[in-house]
This record gives sequence, C-alpha cells and structure tokens, in this order.
Amino acid sequence: MKSNEPKKPASILLVDDDQHLLQTMGAWLGDQGYSVQLSQDVSSATTLLDADTFDLALVDLRLGSEDGMDVLRHCRKHYPHVVVVLMTGYATVDTSVEAIREGAFDLLTKPLIDDEILVAIDRALSQQQVIEENEQLKCQLDKRFGRNSIVGNDFRMQKTFDMVDNIADTKATVLITGESGTGKSLIARAIHQRSNRRKAPFVEVACGALPDNLLESELFGHVAGAFTGANTNKIGKFKQADGGTIFLDEIGTASPGLQVKLLRVLQELEFEQLGGTETFKVNTRIVLATNEDLAEAVNSGRFRQDLYYRINVINIELPSLRQRVSDIPMLAQHFMERVCEEESKQIQGFEPAAIQALQEYEWPGNVRELQNVVERAVLLGKGPVLGLQDLPAHVASCSSSTLTIRSTGTPQTLKDALEGPERQIILQSLRDNNWNRNVTAEQLGINRTTLYKKMKKLGLEDPRGTGTELIPAGSRLGSPVSN
Repeated sequence: MKSNEPKKPASILLVDDDQHLLQTMGAWLGDQGYSVQLSQDVSSATTLLDADTFDLALVDLRLGSEDGMDVLRHCRKHYPHVVVVLMTGYATVDTSVEAIREGAFDLLTKPLIDDEILVAIDRALSQQQVIEENEQLKCQLDKRFGRNSIVGNDFRMQKTFDMVDNIADTKATVLITGESGTGKSLIARAIHQRSNRRKAPFVEVACGALPDNLLESELFGHVAGAFTGANTNKIGKFKQADGGTIFLDEIGTASPGLQVKLLRVLQELEFEQLGGTETFKVNTRIVLATNEDLAEAVNSGRFRQDLYYRINVINIELPSLRQRVSDIPMLAQHFMERVCEEESKQIQGFEPAAIQALQEYEWPGNVRELQNVVERAVLLGKGPVLGLQDLPAHVASCSSSTLTIRSTGTPQTLKDALEGPERQIILQSLRDNNWNRNVTAEQLGINRTTLYKKMKKLGLEDPRGTGTELIPAGSRLGSPVSN
C-alpha cells in the first residue's frame, strides 16, 4: 500500500443482546472512525464472521440464554487473527481467568466508560499489529533460512535435505561439517525452522570471534563483579535459547577449559554463570559446526575425545561447491533473483559464457563466494543479461570457448565449444564419484544408458582405462579436485 493512500478503518464486530446498548455503542464507535457491524446473538455473529473480515470483536459474555464464549471459541478456531475483547456486568476472578485462558485479549466490566473502551481497542489492535508483523518476519525468515531456501539438486544436497527433515524434531545434538562458505549456518537454521521449536529463539554464536573469557560469559552469562567491567548480571546465550536452538559455529576453536564446560552442558543441560553459584537448567537443542577435521584435532590433543564423541551424534557433512558444479546455474539464478528483488533491479539472467565461467571456477570460498560474486554482478551490471564483463576478472578468465585435445592441442569445432558446459558438468560429476557411472547418472538425473551415450559423444573415458580425455583450454578441472 502506498504511503499517500488513506488507512483503512479497523473493522469491529459488536455483539450484545441489549438492543439499545448495541445501537448506541455501534453509532458511537462509528463516530470514532471504526467500521462497525452489529449482532445480538451467537448465530448471527458467527454468520457475520464467516461472511466478512474483522480486526476485532467486542462480545458480551451473556447473550440471553447463550454464551459469548462461543463467539470467542469460533474466532480462535476459524479466525485467529481476530482480536476478541469480552464485556460483562458480572465479572469475577474465575470469569477473567477463563476468558484469558480461552484466548480473549481483555475483559471489560460494565458499565463501560468511553475512554476505557477506546484504550482497550487501541491496545488490542496494536497487539494484533505486532503479532502480524512477527508472523511476517517469521515467514521471511522461513523463506530465507528455511528448508526451501537451500538450493540444490545435487544428490549430496538431497540427502542433506532428507536428513534435516528426519532429525528436525529430535533432541539429538547435530554436528555440521564442511569447508567455510558451504552453508552450515543455513542448515542449522533450517533444522530449527523445520522443528517443533521454530517459535522459540534461534541463537547463533561464532565461537572463533571472541576471546575465551568473553566467550564463556557470552555462552553462560555472568554475575556482577565476576571480572573487571562486569557491573551487572548478564544472561548467556544458552539461557536465551531455552526452549529453542543454539548454534555454536567454529566449535573447533574452543579452548580446553571451555570444552570441559561444554561437555557438561551437552550431557546435563545445566550450568552456572561465570562467577555465580546458582545452577541453571535449560531445554535447548544444540547444533554445532566446524570447518576443521575434529578427528585429527582429537589425535593431536587439541580437542577432547569425550566431547567429540558427544557432539558427533548426528553428522551432516556439506559438500564443497566444486563437488556440486551442476547446482551452480540454479544457485546463481537464485542469488540473482534475491538481489534483484531487494534492490529493485530488472535482470533476466546470465549469458551462457558467464554460466560456463561460474562452473569452471574452483570457488575456494564456496557458496558464500558465489553469492558475493553474483551480488556484485547484479549491482554493477549495465544490461538486462549478465555476461563475462560483469564477473570479476579471476572468475571470467575461467571461461573457455574452445576445446583442445590433450595429446595434440588441435582446436575443436564450434559444436565442441557449445558442448563444453555440459561436458564440464558430466566430467566433474564423474571425477567426484570416482568414475562410478551408476552414482553419476543418479546425481545428474539421467538414466545410465543416456550417460554412456553422452560420455561416448563427448569423448569422456575412464582415465584408469585407455583413451584420450578432452579438457577445456585453460581449465583447472584437469587437476585433481581436493576434498
């Protein structure tokens, strides 16, 4: 809605069996700028609710022989966005408790005072606006960080998605491993968003970003006087995440002393604040991540073996971007569309040469680096389609328009050049799968016979046998792919 358009008046359903009060109060609310519809009983109230949209319902508890609570229950069941304020001339403590328990926002006592009614309506509508804004923010979070926001058709990613769905509602500790930039934080958020804890907090802590003493305070909190500068009590992240999920990134950087305290929290879900004696117990789901080889860290004595076994209950290992080359066009398009939406840019897509360059680059920074490259291209691009000229030089230089035979160096035809991107995807997948054709065909979404035909057509043969392997000129894919 444009800012210069008049704001639509709040719509109120007024329900009371007193005809005189109903008419006079309805007229008065109309004079206050509200859109008002009137009802004298439960049946007509539910009919109006079913036929129109209301922001708030003012409902008398006693409607002749009927109960206004029935209108409240109808709203809660079918129209939870409608705020219900009850009115009664016979209020008791038990009545108030029951009304609130059933979902009423407030209970007003008759005779009603004009200012009291207006304040109650204003509070109720303001509260509803906050709830709606929170729901919108949660929807945006789910869109950006939920399971559907993680793009990838690669079979490894599909297995990851299945695992996220399978473990989301469990209490088991999850360890996410993978190179920097592979999306470990997104997977952690997706686990939270898919779980029954989604309405509770998701708290992320970058363990490698803080010194050891500050990290302990950040995680567990501290009491006033615990150390120099601790002038007040502080609630730690574990307490903030109570009922929800805490994500401990870069867990491999934790000091030996902190590892001991983390082990206790993981085993018993209880801890003391720094400098305090009170024991806190929390119901917090713990997800951890690292780009280090923790097994090697255990062997070298840098990481506690018992802690490693405790956190490695469920392991999700994310592939590097160079291991899922076939996902790059989809990821690039996804990031492009997101930036276009945020920056109001009109870009249709990528030129084939740009996609080829993106697929041939090694991406040491993985998906995060790809996202940054695409964002830069969108922001600086001049035309409706992004080309090589919009990519950083070190990425654009990876594009090759011709193929050469390794043994002879003879230039290939234009047909070969156009087949380059397809060949690169198949070649990369074969190498990632150690030339297992069954797994490669499954990963690429084609049947095994089609893969054989394409390999023969593109001159791809298992290097462990005989034959000449074609590679793009200047391509880095001729080198072994590091894991």
